[in-house]
Amino acid sequence: MSLSQWILFRWLGFRTEVTVPMPEKYILALAPHTSNWDFVIGRLYSNAVGLKCNFLMKKEWFFWPLGILMRKMGGVPVYRNRQMGSTDILADKAKESDEFRLCITPEGTRKPNREWKRGFYYIALKADIPILLYGLDYERRLIKCTKMFVPTGDVEKDMMEIKEYFSEFKGRHPQKFEY
Repeated sequence: MSLSQWILFRWLGFRTEVTVPMPEKYILALAPHTSNWDFVIGRLYSNAVGLKCNFLMKKEWFFWPLGILMRKMGGVPVYRNRQMGSTDILADKAKESDEFRLCITPEGTRKPNREWKRGFYYIALKADIPILLYGLDYERRLIKCTKMFVPTGDVEKDMMEIKEYFSEFKGRHPQKFEY
C-alpha cells in the first residue's frame, strides 16, 4: 500500500465508487469545490490510483517556488482576467494529442456560484471528448464517478444534466456549493 493510499483510504477514511472506464482523452469535471482541501484529496486520489491528469488552477498559485511544484504535478495556470482563447487552445491540444487528461472544477471558485464556468464543456465539445463526472463527498467520505457525459451542443440542457449529477454530493463546506 502506497503512502497516498494509506492516507486517503485508511487515515482519512475515503472510499471510491468509480464505474466509468478511463479513455485516452477526457475532461475530468470535479465538484463540489468548496475548500482548498479538495486539491489535496484530489492529488492523494490521483497518486493512490495511478491517475496522471493535468489540472487547471488560477495563476495566483503559480508564484515562485510553488509554481515549479504545481507545474511538475501537471498544473496549468489560468489567467481569468484575460481573454486568451484558452478553450480553443486546449481543445486543439486535445485533438492533436494521443492522450489528453485534464481536471477542471466547473464552479471555477470555492465560493457559492450558480453560474458555473463552461470552459470544461466547450473544450470537450470542440475536441469531441467525453467529460467524466467525479463527485467528492466529504459527508460520505466518497469519491464517485458513475457517469461519462458526451456534450450534445445543447449547452443549457447539458449543463442542467451535469449539475443534477453533482446535486447529491456534499462538499467540505456544503453551504458554498450551489448548482
